[in-house]
Amino acid sequence: MTYSTVSWKALLVTAALTLPTLAFAAEPAMTHDGLLVDHKGLTLYTFDKDAGGKSVCKDQCATNWPPLKAESTDKPTGDWTVITRDDQTSQWAYKGKPVYTYKDDHKAGDKTGDGKGGAWHVIKP
Repeated sequence: MTYSTVSWKALLVTAALTLPTLAFAAEPAMTHDGLLVDHKGLTLYTFDKDAGGKSVCKDQCATNWPPLKAESTDKPTGDWTVITRDDQTSQWAYKGKPVYTYKDDHKAGDKTGDGKGGAWHVIKP
């Protein structure tokens, strides 16, 4: 093998070992125009009826307000924690409040769920 072949292989191995670490280090959302959004740019919401780090939004509610899913391997980071829903799936919570998107928000910047039923609110970090 030539020196360049060995260097290229070393670079690939380093990248393969580093990329998974970077993926898990990222928070589940980001700030855009003063609101929290998911990695697709969709606005994130909390529900007033959720309490104690537990989601009460299930069945049709969860269809209309999809929970921000977390993977079983995701770890808390900063203001973010992972909660377990009644169906045993994992969901992200921000400052202890479970987090959702809204089915009628179709593109980045939509926030049509804000104020729905007087109980749904955009998250302003």
